[in-house]
Amino acid sequence: MGNLTHVYTLQNISYAIQSSNKLLISSGFYTLFIVMNGSGKLEIDHDTIHFSEEKCILIPPNNTVSIHIQSEHLYFYQLQFNIVNLSNSQNSYSHFTSISERHLLPFSQCHRLLEVIYQNRLAEDEHTIFEQHVHFQELMLLLLHQTIPKQMKKNDRQSVEQSINQLHKHFEKEWTVEQLAQLADVPRWNYTRIFKDITGQIPLHYLNNIRIEKAKQLLITTNDRVYEISQSVGFNNEYYFNRRFKEHVGISPGQYRRSQSSHLRVFAPFLEDFFVALGITPIAQFSHSKWGKQDYLGLQEVPDIDVQNREMDRLLYYKPTLIMLDSGVERWESFPHLNEVAPVCHLSHPGENWQSTLFKIADLTGKTSLIQDVILQYEDKVQQAKGILSKSVYGQSVAFLRISAIGITLYAGPECGYTGPILYHDLGLMPHSLVWSIPPNQRKAQLTFDRLMQLDADHLFITFDKQHSIHENEERAILKTPTWKNLEAVKTNCVYEVDFLTWMNYGILSHSKKIDDVLDVLG
Repeated sequence: MGNLTHVYTLQNISYAIQSSNKLLISSGFYTLFIVMNGSGKLEIDHDTIHFSEEKCILIPPNNTVSIHIQSEHLYFYQLQFNIVNLSNSQNSYSHFTSISERHLLPFSQCHRLLEVIYQNRLAEDEHTIFEQHVHFQELMLLLLHQTIPKQMKKNDRQSVEQSINQLHKHFEKEWTVEQLAQLADVPRWNYTRIFKDITGQIPLHYLNNIRIEKAKQLLITTNDRVYEISQSVGFNNEYYFNRRFKEHVGISPGQYRRSQSSHLRVFAPFLEDFFVALGITPIAQFSHSKWGKQDYLGLQEVPDIDVQNREMDRLLYYKPTLIMLDSGVERWESFPHLNEVAPVCHLSHPGENWQSTLFKIADLTGKTSLIQDVILQYEDKVQQAKGILSKSVYGQSVAFLRISAIGITLYAGPECGYTGPILYHDLGLMPHSLVWSIPPNQRKAQLTFDRLMQLDADHLFITFDKQHSIHENEERAILKTPTWKNLEAVKTNCVYEVDFLTWMNYGILSHSKKIDDVLDVLG
């Protein structure tokens, strides 16, 4: 860590509203002129610097300047300061050896500091005087950020990247896109385009996300009030902060703080996979009258609630502290009354991108430290399984069918659906040609009997959906038909029945179990 080489000591601050045409100023201190409104020009030793709004002019000691006013009035702050050298170096404040002009960005931050410094200029108590010193150092820090020499021939993208770094360092300041573009010295229209190309977001959305992430840390690690946290991360309005936080995280700041408790009692129907993977046992689990429970999770001792038969009222008995729902469960029942039981987080679950869902849940429950190990274990399992299967079933085609009393569904390829990303992407198995015929971004397709006859895959994985069955085993009627019996995989005894809820799921544990099932029959 480097040593502090010098400090800045404020000698005087004044605020002028000048209307006379000419003003002569001389000082034995360093002088800052910061223009709030109006225009004019400053002359010194036959050099001219033009005054304009939000511009800062630095004058070294022992110079006489002449200010000519060009507008009706010129409003400016004048600050005089000294530099106390704490080292033997004579170059420690080389930034201030010559006259210079700067824009202090963000200017809203500069304006706030100037107002506070000016208001307390006559303070005599030690505490306020120290605050005054700190605020002046903050102002000087803004000035120093503008005096750091820019790299020669820096391109626009590098300039925008540097401004993004400034956002991360000073996220609590009041930034506008105009200020950021000015800081990067890039036209605004091009700045926003480059910013979105780098981050995937527009500047102010990106800034809000930085602030929300910092707020989450403070909610977990401090006892500060929500209002105090919102102020410290850059939100001046607590209501706006709460709204943005809930949009970003899914629950309010207060609910987020409570969700990090070690006494978390969660109910998350059909999302239990992710919680169990993170070492969290839900207080109740999803069940379905026809599908049953997710037995592969090993939650035999956890009570179940049948979402199809509207048993949600039983949830009150288990006293959850957090309820998490996704659109997959909400199709069966609307749950407006659940907010009276516990905070409800409506999770956007992208399905195939299970890593994103795992991260969101880990974030909500304070388990982000576990994510890397959980994912690495899965990836190691994938690589080992892929090595085995590449030798045992190389060049052989595979398909997956979901069979019910009302029809047969063929699941899609490596990009979509519960099964394709595991079978064809992770494990590298070869999809049958019918799988490739499913349109892009479509997760499944119904198979007519004519299409089923074309399914000459070497290996078939199948599962039975009982939801539409009126009588016992109605969904299995297809197995007795000549069409089914003439399928190539049936004749070679290469049809493998798998558990419905294990395979009709996007969770990391269900995907891991799919790999186990595949290795059992093809490894």
